[in-house]
Amino acid sequence: MKLMDIAEVAKRSGLPAATLRYYEEKGLIESLGRRGLRRTFDHDVLERLSLIALGQMAGFSLDEIEMMFGSRQRPHVDKALLAAKAEELTRTIRQLGALKNGLDHAASCPAPHHIECPSFQRLMKIAATRIGRSRSRPTRTRRLITSA
Repeated sequence: MKLMDIAEVAKRSGLPAATLRYYEEKGLIESLGRRGLRRTFDHDVLERLSLIALGQMAGFSLDEIEMMFGSRQRPHVDKALLAAKAEELTRTIRQLGALKNGLDHAASCPAPHHIECPSFQRLMKIAATRIGRSRSRPTRTRRLITSA
């Protein structure tokens, strides 16, 4: 099996070599050795990088993804953790939908200034409440990880 050097992995994955070195330092990927001064990787690293990208798209931090990988070759994800993340994404989608609707309304509101619009004022109150709440308590996902 032909190994890929870090430049080839960077080219195929679209990630800079510095990111690959960082992922290796964190234990997310593993090089198999060196060819001269360049790290070499198995072709399976591309699948692992895809899993990392998928985890990030879903909103998992690199630390959370690292915990899923652990020392195993294949990741192990607690289904309760996935369900919690899906629930979190559902809430985010609802919030973004409401935000979009509020912004659409403010853009076409007949009030002389958007600050005078009752709908826009409600939107601002909701945002202020969410800011205060997000600073005062950890997310459900983080609590699930630390208690596992």
